[in-house]
Amino acid sequence: MQIARTIAEARAAIAALRAANKTVALVPTMGALHRGHLSLVRAARAACDAVVVTIFVNPTQFGPNEDFSKYPRTFDADCALLQAENVDLLFAPQPGEMYAQDATTVVEVEQISARLDGQSRPGHFRGVATVVAKLFNIVAPGKAFFGQKDAAQVAVLRRMVRDLNFNVELVVCPIVREPDGLAMSSRNRYLSPQDRRSALILDRVLRHIQSRAAAGAIDAAELIDSGLAVLADEPDVRLDYLRIVDPDTLADLPDVERGALVAIAAHVGPARLIDNVLIPSR
Repeated sequence: MQIARTIAEARAAIAALRAANKTVALVPTMGALHRGHLSLVRAARAACDAVVVTIFVNPTQFGPNEDFSKYPRTFDADCALLQAENVDLLFAPQPGEMYAQDATTVVEVEQISARLDGQSRPGHFRGVATVVAKLFNIVAPGKAFFGQKDAAQVAVLRRMVRDLNFNVELVVCPIVREPDGLAMSSRNRYLSPQDRRSALILDRVLRHIQSRAAAGAIDAAELIDSGLAVLADEPDVRLDYLRIVDPDTLADLPDVERGALVAIAAHVGPARLIDNVLIPSR
């Protein structure tokens, strides 16, 4: 596995892959890799000839009171995992390589970026869209792989790709969960054993709403209320949002008749966790 620290090194390595007539897949990450990330790497390997993974803890998507400085960084362990997956190139730049000191250009996907996590974390999706646009320009992949757990991010990036005519296919892979249902996340390592048990309520809320919808309930407000009743079993979990929205626009829906995304975010101990489930159309 080749490791590139600069944009020039990454572009040279990717040019060599293309000179060998290899199709290129991109898996963007912030490191602290787990089985969810590795599922994306494996999907990328199955779909393309060469896999490029990025590890970059992007400062522009963190707010002033968020966990940028404490975000887990496990570079050596991450490299070992990626080496075992036969990744072709790891691009791991520093912030100064990705952002010039006098840079003033950002990518703002309006409306969608103000919903769900964008409402709770102003500027977050501007940072996400800007860095992913830069990665698309650097790597120019044919396919880029993201996880369904970050459903709001996926909606923002899909709109960005469409609106800016990026020549890339976004591939969204299923959420990978622990055996007890907790969605895998780099932030799970913040959780104490008690926090870890409490965090299971997120999956229980989603499964409850999903089962109610499968049984015929369609009114979004009623489904949310039923989910909040389940959440009340864990008073130490602080809800950020529980919403039923259109998966493409993230706009609230009155019902789930035509399918919906049920999304939840909550603070559990020191961690802010997100999860979601898709409800199919009738």
